Amino acid sequence: MFEAVEGMREEHADLERRLSLPETHADQRLAKQLNQRYAELTAVVTTWQEWLRLGDDIEAARELASDDPAFAQEADDLAKRRDAAGERLRRLLVPRDPSDGKDALLEIKSGEGGEESALFAGDLLRMYSRYAETRGWSVEVLDATESDLGGYKSVTAAVKARGTVEPGQAPYALLKFEGGVHRVQRVPVTESQGRVHTSAAGVLVMPEAEQVDVEINDNDLRIDVFRSSGPGGQSVNTTDSAVRITHVPTGIVASCQNEKSQLQNKEQAMRILRARLLQVAQDAADAEASEARKSQVRTVDRSERIRTYNFPENRISDHRTGYKSYNLDQVLDGDLKPVLDSCVETDMAARLAALEG
Repeated sequence: MFEAVEGMREEHADLERRLSLPETHADQRLAKQLNQRYAELTAVVTTWQEWLRLGDDIEAARELASDDPAFAQEADDLAKRRDAAGERLRRLLVPRDPSDGKDALLEIKSGEGGEESALFAGDLLRMYSRYAETRGWSVEVLDATESDLGGYKSVTAAVKARGTVEPGQAPYALLKFEGGVHRVQRVPVTESQGRVHTSAAGVLVMPEAEQVDVEINDNDLRIDVFRSSGPGGQSVNTTDSAVRITHVPTGIVASCQNEKSQLQNKEQAMRILRARLLQVAQDAADAEASEARKSQVRTVDRSERIRTYNFPENRISDHRTGYKSYNLDQVLDGDLKPVLDSCVETDMAARLAALEG
């Protein structure tokens, strides 16, 4: 498995040379892509170098152990460190989702449960926003339809990292595990008898697409403008500033009404449309791939009910990984890392198993 490192070392050296050239940084999009790949390869190369160095140190310690028994213990300690470095290297060499280095678009929609579901959709947006804050990410709401009680019937937000992030630490790489149906059990604010109700909200996570990722022909677009509306359907704008864009060949629709100008709404709607088209292209590629490849790329079924949020017991349960804890209040306040770690570990285990056959 480690044989692949040699080619990566050559690519790493070439990227280092290219990143030192002023002309590379004249194209900010290219520079960002190269920096991201360079960070991925740096993690591999430095870990591999550590693994080799520890092997040399172990050999030296064992040679000295014949004269001084203390070196035998040192050799054992070094062997444990080398095993740990080898495991890190194995994980770094597992093929990743090509979109793992991208920012993410989150779509949260209320589902069964009416107004209570819309309020829960708002809770989910707040949870992701607080989690993003802990990682230094920014969250920008691109489009939202609010409910009468202040929740969301639908909300789309962009989650962006700042600068170059480590492999597997970009917004999409972590938040992609949130795609699916989220179930909540609690007493709704509209419930007068104090009974616990069950409702749900759906989350869709897409990698944010650059213009170079998706080619869109202007002739394939139908653009409609309409008047923005607020909770209950009342008009909140006196001009037709809201924009709906339909990609005619696929029938995919994206709309935005949050901004005050028609131009701004069109730009935001195009961001959403690009992400949806990229997701469709990736899903099609996954469908054509082998079963092993599919398990490596995505082990979590986006359509299943993935998680339950039980307020009376302050419990959160992830049905895919078996994760369970009784700190729901903290999770909803942004302490999402342990939950996501369980998803990452389950996915990594599946990828390793598929790779080793």
